[in-house]
Amino acid sequence: MTTPFYELDWRKLSRQELDFGLNNGVAVPESADIVAGWDQRSALLRAQYPEHLDLRYGPRERNRIDFLKSAEDGPTLLFIHGGYWQTRAKETFSVFATGPMAHGINVALIGYTLAPDATLDEIVREIHAGLDFLVAQLPALGGDATRIVVSGWSAGGHLTSMALSHPHVKAGMAISGIYDLEPIRHSYLNVKLGLDEALSRRNSPMMQAGGTEKPLSLVAGSAELPLLRRQTADFAGHRAKYGLPVTYEEIPGANHFSIMDQLVSPDGRITTLIRQLFERL
Repeated sequence: MTTPFYELDWRKLSRQELDFGLNNGVAVPESADIVAGWDQRSALLRAQYPEHLDLRYGPRERNRIDFLKSAEDGPTLLFIHGGYWQTRAKETFSVFATGPMAHGINVALIGYTLAPDATLDEIVREIHAGLDFLVAQLPALGGDATRIVVSGWSAGGHLTSMALSHPHVKAGMAISGIYDLEPIRHSYLNVKLGLDEALSRRNSPMMQAGGTEKPLSLVAGSAELPLLRRQTADFAGHRAKYGLPVTYEEIPGANHFSIMDQLVSPDGRITTLIRQLFERL
């Protein structure tokens, strides 16, 4: 009998089991083809909105933001890409602006320095610096700096939770994120991340007493790796324990990659949740 995901304890797994339990590429063999499709569709969308690409917010090569404008004086969603903090780039994810933009939501996609060239502390600081830049530039870009929601997928879900404390962020939408970095620290993923216990704990929202009192929507796919499903469920429980605003749901049948279909579609569940967050601002 398979152990329910909410009863899994990563500490009782062998290193091989833990590595396998966090490896989304192995779990979804067609993931390379899926991501290649994202790249192709994102390139087409970027070609449609060339006016505000690669806006530099910091000194490092990846410190750039793409701003895709949907509506004058409209709200803005800042999207943070995934890749376990060590792979992928903002350019792959432009296609996911399609859903929100259909509802008059401007979308900014942020790049950041990848591990091992940056520590997780530095990556989090870069996201906050990017938000500072965005807030300052939005009036000139044609956006409303008082209505910013942050979102991200996978590692970007983690960075979304870390960005929620920024004073100009009003709410968050975290997709299939990681909120307790201790299992990451003990897995193959730490070769490039270089987490020690202190670095892991101060960047783990699950390890903090309380949190930011801003609305946060959490989603995962019901067909995702059990360890990652538990990350989202446990973090929802953590926020509820401290009386912090949170919603949590699983997308039926979605894996770590197909869940993003719910953001690219104007009628997708994640797009709807994002729209609802903006409606409450």
